[in-house]
Amino acid sequence: MIEALRLMAWLSPGYPVGAYAYSHGLEAAVESGEVFGEASLGEWLADVLELGSGRNDLILAAHAHAAALAGDAQGLADLNDLALALASSRELHLEASQQGRSFLDATLAAWPAPALARLAEALPGPVAYPVMVGLAAGAHGMALPPTLAAFGLAFLQNLVSAALRCAPIGQSAGTRVIASLTPRVVALAAAVPDLGLDDLGSATLRLDLGSFRHETQYSRIFRS
Repeated sequence: MIEALRLMAWLSPGYPVGAYAYSHGLEAAVESGEVFGEASLGEWLADVLELGSGRNDLILAAHAHAAALAGDAQGLADLNDLALALASSRELHLEASQQGRSFLDATLAAWPAPALARLAEALPGPVAYPVMVGLAAGAHGMALPPTLAAFGLAFLQNLVSAALRCAPIGQSAGTRVIASLTPRVVALAAAVPDLGLDDLGSATLRLDLGSFRHETQYSRIFRS
C-alpha cells in the first residue's frame, strides 16, 4: 500500500517538479494547427507515447531502476548522460533536466533513503527526469511494473493538462483522451522491461521540429 501511495505522491501535479510549465512541444503543435481538437490530440499523444519520448522515458526509467537496485553509481551516471543527450532541442533538454533536478531534490528531502542519497552523490550536475524517477523507485525497493505504468500515465496526464490550457478542448474531452490511451500505457509498461538501451529511438520528427520553432514562437505560455 505504501508503494502505491508513494507513487501517487511523486507523480501528482502537486509534486514540486514544475511540470505545469512545460508542454513538451504541444503548444507548438497547437500553434501550427496539428492539434485542433479531441481526436487530433489523441493521435498526437499516442504517437509521442508509443513512438517518441514516452516510450524512451519508460525505457530509461526501467534501466535506472535496475542500476539503483544494483547500486551501480557509474551505470546511473552513464545512463543519465545518455538521457540528456537524447533531448532533441534546448527546450526539451531544459524540460528534462529542470524536472529531474527538482524531483531528485524534493524526493531526497521528503522521502529519504540511504541508497538514494548515496547514488545521488554521483549525479552532481544536470539530471534527466525519467532517470530520477527510476532511481528513486529502485532505491526505495519499489516494484518496476507499477512504477512504469504510473509514470506513463502521469506523462499523458501532464500533456492533457497542458492541452486544456492551450488547445480548444475541455475537461470532459481531456478525460476521454486519457481514458482511451490508458490501455496503451499498460501495454507499453508491460513491454518495456524486455527492452534494452539499443531499443531507444523516436519517430516524432514533427514534435522535434515544432520544439525548435517554439523557441522563437511569438506568443506562448509554456517553456517548451
